[in-house]
Amino acid sequence: MRPSRTTALLILVCALSTFAQAQSKRLVIAASVIFDGRGNILRDTRFAVEGGKIVAIDPKLTPVNIDLRGLTVMPGWIDAHVHLTWSFGKDGKNIGGDQTTQDAAYASASNAWATLMAGFTTVQNLGGPTGVALRDAISSGTLPGPRMLTSIEPIMGRGEATGTPEELRAAVRKQKQAGADVIKIFASGGMTEGKMTLSPEQLQAACDEANKQGLRAMVHAYRDAVHEAILAGCTQIEHGLGASDDDLKLMARNGIYFDPQSGMPLKSYIRFKDQYAGTPYFTNTKFDALPQLLPLHFDVLRRAAKTPDLKIVFGSDAVAGAHGRNAEEFVSRVRDAGFDAMSAFVSANSLAAEAIKMGNRIGSIATGYEADIIALDGDPLKDITAVYRIAFVMKGGVTYKNGMN
Repeated sequence: MRPSRTTALLILVCALSTFAQAQSKRLVIAASVIFDGRGNILRDTRFAVEGGKIVAIDPKLTPVNIDLRGLTVMPGWIDAHVHLTWSFGKDGKNIGGDQTTQDAAYASASNAWATLMAGFTTVQNLGGPTGVALRDAISSGTLPGPRMLTSIEPIMGRGEATGTPEELRAAVRKQKQAGADVIKIFASGGMTEGKMTLSPEQLQAACDEANKQGLRAMVHAYRDAVHEAILAGCTQIEHGLGASDDDLKLMARNGIYFDPQSGMPLKSYIRFKDQYAGTPYFTNTKFDALPQLLPLHFDVLRRAAKTPDLKIVFGSDAVAGAHGRNAEEFVSRVRDAGFDAMSAFVSANSLAAEAIKMGNRIGSIATGYEADIIALDGDPLKDITAVYRIAFVMKGGVTYKNGMN
């Protein structure tokens, strides 16, 4: 009897995982062009990988096991804002990230695989509680996917009635006990609603408690909420539509990371309108407003890029329909927002690693770092669409894709 589609997917995933884990021997990789993740270019050299890490970089290393000459090699990308558990259900409609059905679980596994194959070896999942099981399955080697950090239940705001500052502190502590890597805070409304939904006192309490618990606070903030999140000492600000130039300068002075998008989630909502329309938060009125918001995304990105010392990280905000297409954010940043291509890559390598407090482990091609390696067919400094042509993917010394064989 022919296995069901979900059973076949599980068999494939387990086979791929077993195959990948078997590849643990010392490997020497040759490359003609390497972006080191910090803005530098290395040429005509080789590096050795053993035990999941880069153990040596030397053009004289032999024998060569993997030949990536002719490609552009760089560290695996880090996406600081994804929703891996968002998918479309059996009826084709968006089901969000809180479904616990078998179909939703398989869809999440598929999303993780697509993201890894697109060159993203680490992601930060800012979704709901189902992300924990996915994170743990990937970490244990049960499923292949990008290294994953995740939030659990977001701290939501609807004004003073939401909870006292101490109640919000307790909510943060609860998330840590449940295994959260990061705290997601909504200080503003959704796609088109920009009003503050937490008071300054509530926001300060949530971010301060996250810091005390050793967790980072990622704040969804528009307009006036951006300024308040900066004053509250939050770790990273997401989106930032309506941020003033003064806000961006204050963010830079305070060392707060900024994760704007060039509108990729909006484009996904528009592209898959039939799948999103009629599901929670997606009314026809909101869809009508989406195209008008795209220029606002480009505007804040352009101004952010011109702000000295502002730490801009890479986050696609990939939702249902966008997983595996995360690199579109690179193309849009360069083409539509005027980003320097190398700076865009650094934002998804060493800077993103720093932001998620893994800067001493990932995001760079350097001795002692995790062997997260990807290779592109083409020169992305000349043609940014090379980011779509991923020929090689290695995560932690395990080769998952090798288009050179």
